Amino acid sequence: MPGHGEGVLLLLSGASGAADAFVFLCVGQVFAGVMTGNLVLLGASAAGAGEDGVALKVAVALGAYFCGVAAGALMAGRRGPRVRVLLGAEVVLLGAAAALWGLELVTSYGDRLGLLALVAVAMGVQGRVRVTPTNYFTGTLTSLAGRVALRELRGGDGWVLGRLAAVVAGAALAALAERWWSPGAALGAVVMAAGALVLETVPYRGGRAGPGKGKPRPDRGNPAGAV
Repeated sequence: MPGHGEGVLLLLSGASGAADAFVFLCVGQVFAGVMTGNLVLLGASAAGAGEDGVALKVAVALGAYFCGVAAGALMAGRRGPRVRVLLGAEVVLLGAAAALWGLELVTSYGDRLGLLALVAVAMGVQGRVRVTPTNYFTGTLTSLAGRVALRELRGGDGWVLGRLAAVVAGAALAALAERWWSPGAALGAVVMAAGALVLETVPYRGGRAGPGKGKPRPDRGNPAGAV
């Protein structure tokens, strides 16, 4: 059974996949947490490719994500991450987005931009929850592939692969919800983020440090792990 740290990382990775899939499918051709992809979309849009209005959506996503990261840094303060506070803020933001979408209150283009901003702020806050990345994974995949090639796999690499799988599973869950019950398309991200908060709150009786104690280890050799 995973320790609290691994379980939280898996749930947050799944929440990231679900949030990005929800925004991409329901807002359209933009991501809430994958800012590298958004920069690519911005460049393509500047060259006249893609749907109309993508540049504005990307600008909103980038600005909201920046604000989320900044807010997370302020909430954490100089004493280090206050994980429960950050997770609580993320759950509130994702819950508000899910409620607006589920109650069919998002009826205009401006409403969709506001919805995008809510989710992107939440993803920015999530980016400050752990040193180990849970909403951007290119560096994680690069490091894992390098260790596979060099035959230098470590005991913790199973959890690295698990985080990658969790992103795929979260995105698939959001896509299936959007297809079969569109009002619930945003619920997957909320449930998984709330699960991470509950897991972080419950005292851990294992042999390692409890939740919130100690500095989480980034993926070694992964530049994305250094927040």
